[in-house]
Amino acid sequence: GVLGSGDFARSLAVRLVCSGFKVVVGSRNPKRKASLFPAAAEVTFQAEAVKKADVIFVAIFREHYSTLCDLADVLVGKILVDVSNNTEINHHKESNAEYLASLFPACTVVKGFNVVSAWTLQSGARDGNKQVLICSNNQEAKRIVAEIAQVMGFTPVDMGCMSSACEIENIPLRLLPAWKIPIFLALGLFLCFFTYNLIRQVIHPYIREQKNKLYKIPIEVVNTTLPCVSYVMLSLVYLPGVLAACSQLYYGTKYRRFPDWLDQWLRHRKQIGLLSFFCAALHAVYSLCLPMRRSHRYLLIETAVKQAVEKKMTIWVEEEVWRMEIYISVGIIALGLLSLLAITSLPSIANSLNWREFSFIQ
Repeated sequence: GVLGSGDFARSLAVRLVCSGFKVVVGSRNPKRKASLFPAAAEVTFQAEAVKKADVIFVAIFREHYSTLCDLADVLVGKILVDVSNNTEINHHKESNAEYLASLFPACTVVKGFNVVSAWTLQSGARDGNKQVLICSNNQEAKRIVAEIAQVMGFTPVDMGCMSSACEIENIPLRLLPAWKIPIFLALGLFLCFFTYNLIRQVIHPYIREQKNKLYKIPIEVVNTTLPCVSYVMLSLVYLPGVLAACSQLYYGTKYRRFPDWLDQWLRHRKQIGLLSFFCAALHAVYSLCLPMRRSHRYLLIETAVKQAVEKKMTIWVEEEVWRMEIYISVGIIALGLLSLLAITSLPSIANSLNWREFSFIQ
């Protein structure tokens, strides 16, 4: 059974029907909503839908839970699957699932499917997140809902008892929680190096020689800053491992807990490394675009005119040519190696490697 007629309820009904389940949808206006659901799903009034179903997905907002109180007698002994989310983290003192359980104590409430989007339900698990987080105080109810999730093509994950519902409901509202510190770190390093390069390449020549080089800011100054940020971030990936090894050697045991700052640092290494690769990739693109600038073309023409005036046949400098060729070649190899590190840090790739293979690549 599915109570509700919103986007998520419609997508849920479609997925359940495609998975071979017999679906009955409960709506306050079944005649008007029937065309929105698949033909194989029966759309009727809420009371009728509740009578015909043993497992009922409650796909309505928390504010409307009280409208189901008239169905309390019919809901006795049913399994209610709460799929709702909040608009803010910890918006209420108790989770939506716990609130639903308090309204219907004669029912068994299971929290689940709230981390799956309506688009994922419609397109199937292959195009979205496969995990369905489930929690409840009743083991049998969790098992039944987990089996439904498996038949639908998802991977159920048991998160324990109902006290975990609040954490599950907060998951869709979090915006890159593991990336905040690495992003702020990268931005801080970028600002520091950008300021230094701005002074060195733009402000200093203007003060000393009255040369206006503001045109260097969008490309050259940024391009000089990006590799600085990249190699510092890369060093910050491996430095905490060295500090952790030194700590273990100092205390003579590997079972002593690391300090909080070192523990946080160790857990953010993957994100720091991927940001290092991001800066390196941007540096490569910026470097390839250097000859495309109008200022570069003007400098080439100016150099050619000076050479003609001075009647020089060639300005070829063997040492500078070899230095630049080697510099670019080594840079390409370095970017390739960094790409390999970045790719192997992705969970889908890392899970296919054993520990020895991963260590070898590192």
